[in-house]
Amino acid sequence: MHFDLIDLKLYLNILDAGNITAGAASSHLSLAAASARIRAMEASLGTAFFERGRRGISPTPAGKALAQHARVLLQQAERLQQDLAEYAKGVKGQVRLLCNTTAISEYLPELLADFLCEHPNLDIDLQELPSLRITHALRQGAADLGIVSDAVDTHDLDTQAFRDDPLVLIMPSDHPLAEGEAPNFSQTLAHDYVGLNANSALAIYLEEQALHAGLRMQIRIRADGFDGAIRMVTHGAGLAIVPLAAVERWASGQAFKRLALNEPWAQRKLLLCARSFDALPRYAKALLEALSKAPDTTP
Repeated sequence: MHFDLIDLKLYLNILDAGNITAGAASSHLSLAAASARIRAMEASLGTAFFERGRRGISPTPAGKALAQHARVLLQQAERLQQDLAEYAKGVKGQVRLLCNTTAISEYLPELLADFLCEHPNLDIDLQELPSLRITHALRQGAADLGIVSDAVDTHDLDTQAFRDDPLVLIMPSDHPLAEGEAPNFSQTLAHDYVGLNANSALAIYLEEQALHAGLRMQIRIRADGFDGAIRMVTHGAGLAIVPLAAVERWASGQAFKRLALNEPWAQRKLLLCARSFDALPRYAKALLEALSKAPDTTP
């Protein structure tokens, strides 16, 4: 068996992308070079790692086993680099941080910028994913830290509180739902919505809640971020569901009405989580400490 770290990283990139072409691009390799590496890996063990189908590729049982070991080996190699970085000028470590929509847009920009200024030998690989996919990635060793909604199962992960993150319903001041008692979520689904980007974690979360109610959200337009959604609501485009923190950044007197969502799933809390806080690389522990000590900046 003759694998190197480039082979293992390439294999995981292909697996995550679902096809060799995208995986090769993520690995900064040509398609021909990536294909040759995969063929050599499979030949060295005499077994295939991928099953090819019309919808892309999926791992064989051997491929799944390789993925588990590859993630562990790459994580260990990165920890080695981090531990030795202080002895080599110009060598940087990296922390992989996965977050849901609210954390990445409302709470983290200033915190992470300050942290990077204090740690010049550290980079942060910051990605937005739905909370369920974040917990899966942490269990697989594909990330160091995550910030997730408490609505997902985290029983086998280390967790600690990060922020309260309630969701609220906003609408134009003259909207039919603006008068009378606050509607429940199912009642609002008869009306048009301003949605978030279809790939955003919160958009996926809200559409899942609508499906649980046996309905679908009527999305007239999608906004790129909370500010865009709020601005569209103020001009009458429809309803929107956004974090309270995003709404309270706006000056009072804007042309929209805010209503609390009484649904249990809307009373969210954000959690910091990892597969094991004690087993984190040194730089990841430093980031965890910084996020744990940061004052609550909720408006």
